[in-house]
Amino acid sequence: MTWKIEFDPSALRELDKLDPQIAARVLRFLRDRVAVLENPRSLGEALKGPRLGAFWKYRVSDYRIIAHIEDDTLRILVLRIGNRREVYR
Repeated sequence: MTWKIEFDPSALRELDKLDPQIAARVLRFLRDRVAVLENPRSLGEALKGPRLGAFWKYRVSDYRIIAHIEDDTLRILVLRIGNRREVYR
């Protein structure tokens, strides 16, 4: 089973602002490690809190990927990409 990775327009803008090597590393992580999993929740971690509890985070060195996993359509929607100090704001 392969999950489809899609990006929110704001996440694409954040990805474009990253260093090209970091951006390639993030994309490779999503494609090679997350999309091929049977359950993408096995690799990430759920965010805490009443508003953020529906979202998952993935770590790629000092960068975080915030995503929403949609089980019915086998889609992972990437909402934010950024440095760990700034991505949660």
